[in-house]
Amino acid sequence: MSNPSAQFLNGRGDYREANAPEIDPLLLKAALRQLTGGVTILTTGSDAQRTGATVTSATALSVHPPRMLVSLNKSSSTWPVLQMSGTFAINIAGTRHRQLADQFAGLGGLKGADRYNGGSWTRLISGARILEDAVAAIDCELEEAIERYSHVLVIGRVLAIRSGIGVSLAYVDGGYRVLD
Repeated sequence: MSNPSAQFLNGRGDYREANAPEIDPLLLKAALRQLTGGVTILTTGSDAQRTGATVTSATALSVHPPRMLVSLNKSSSTWPVLQMSGTFAINIAGTRHRQLADQFAGLGGLKGADRYNGGSWTRLISGARILEDAVAAIDCELEEAIERYSHVLVIGRVLAIRSGIGVSLAYVDGGYRVLD
């Protein structure tokens, strides 16, 4: 092994040269469009400074201790507000939340606090907005942010959880789906 910095440990415990060609990002995006993701609405900020985003990348990092993980594009309007506020909520969208999910995805040109129009909101511990009729909502404070390439991995310490009712909304191949 001639260059230790250009090596990695594979799943079998062997080191090998990392000489694979660069992958076209469009190919990766096309492949990931086939992965069904749960639709969540991330909310952060307060008053006129509140904003949010529709994300399919929210997942549990750990249940012991309770931690959430979300990947956000660093160029999104949501990331600087989350950095400043230090809190966020993950609202698990139900089938009745397609319009809100579109709004928080930026469709229709809505930005900031206007994305909250049409939803009924409350707060738990952190002050981040919780969708009152969400399938579930997870209230978090920012514990750590890891910036890599175009995105930031947001790790949140879970402060509170509110469970609702309904079936969660899924997203695959550019559209919403309802799982039976």
